Amino acid sequence: MSVLDKRSADRRHSRPEPSPDAGAADDAAGATKDGDAKSAARHTRSDRRRGLPLALNAVSVALGIAVWWALASAGFKLPTPPEVVDRAATLISDGTLADDALASLTRVLVGFALGTAVAVPVGFLMGWYGILRGLIEPWIQFFRTIPPLAIIPLAVVAMGIDETPKIFVIFLAAFLACVISTFQGVVNVDRTLINAARVLGAGDATIFARVVVPASTPFILVGMRVGLGSAWATLVAAELIAAQEGLGYRMQNAQLYYDLPTIFVGLVSIGILGLLMDRVLLLAERRLTRWQERR
Repeated sequence: MSVLDKRSADRRHSRPEPSPDAGAADDAAGATKDGDAKSAARHTRSDRRRGLPLALNAVSVALGIAVWWALASAGFKLPTPPEVVDRAATLISDGTLADDALASLTRVLVGFALGTAVAVPVGFLMGWYGILRGLIEPWIQFFRTIPPLAIIPLAVVAMGIDETPKIFVIFLAAFLACVISTFQGVVNVDRTLINAARVLGAGDATIFARVVVPASTPFILVGMRVGLGSAWATLVAAELIAAQEGLGYRMQNAQLYYDLPTIFVGLVSIGILGLLMDRVLLLAERRLTRWQERR
């Protein structure tokens, strides 16, 4: 055997054999890398899914402004976006828009909060107790057929012309929208869940708190979003009641002078405030109903 062959044989004999622990460590490292790669891919896809709606929203807003501008340029009796922006800048500089927005937002928040606070327990009582349902539901359905705006003359006569009738009309609009959704949420709870809880020994209070309330939460939040829209829709009419400030009051005052830019400033302000409040409720809905399957 030559010297080269001997050296090659010595190197082969001196090479260490791979141990089973080393192979397992390599497999674990590879699995960790694969897991990290998959997690990164999932995060990337999630970021893309979140970014796509925002991009679509931006495109939709841009298209809406373009259509509005085209209609104004085509001769329709509409102010152009620059005219509205200019009027908004004037109202912001003198503090008028901030005061009006604060007054309207306060009325909506107070009326909506009171309406929701009353609607949720009433809806639960109607859905959980048959006797109370029979006593309360006819009145709920009766007042649902009466527009809240039709209550304004009665509210003025009974409550005067200060803030109380304005808030009451907004309260009524939010209450009627939310109470029905809460009621439907309770009556639509799967009976299997309730029966399973009873078999496990749960009492009515436990079933109500651990089964009925969580299962009804999506309905309640949808009702709150609908009630919020109704509250803003009622705002302009509510501010007919001897208001001295507010977005609805400013729009009605501008109507007397055919001041279209000011009217559009009010419309855009109401839309933006309502959209922001709706997005807050939507975020709360997603956090409180994570267990619910979504598309």
